[in-house]
Amino acid sequence: MAYVTPLNNYYQTTPERASELNKTSNDNGFGAIFNQALSNINETNTLKNQAEDEEVKFAMGLSDNTHDLLIAQSKANIALQYTVAVRDRFLTAYNTIMNMQI
Repeated sequence: MAYVTPLNNYYQTTPERASELNKTSNDNGFGAIFNQALSNINETNTLKNQAEDEEVKFAMGLSDNTHDLLIAQSKANIALQYTVAVRDRFLTAYNTIMNMQI
């Protein structure tokens, strides 16, 4: 027969272990999701600015490459659609939570 080691020794919480657990739990928490959403908004703004720069270059005759203009506009449009979809899902989740009865 095999000897079974008690699990009590493995689950003792020390201050070092508690700080480790807090760090790992915070990496996947609301703060991480919020920071990712903010970086998504910043990326969308960057793509929108790049599309506007391409539009200005094309309008002023500095660029005759319509492919770069179309690619920049498409990237900005897709990024904006994604950002709006994330916002809509967030608002739906918020409204669901607010309508819950306690």
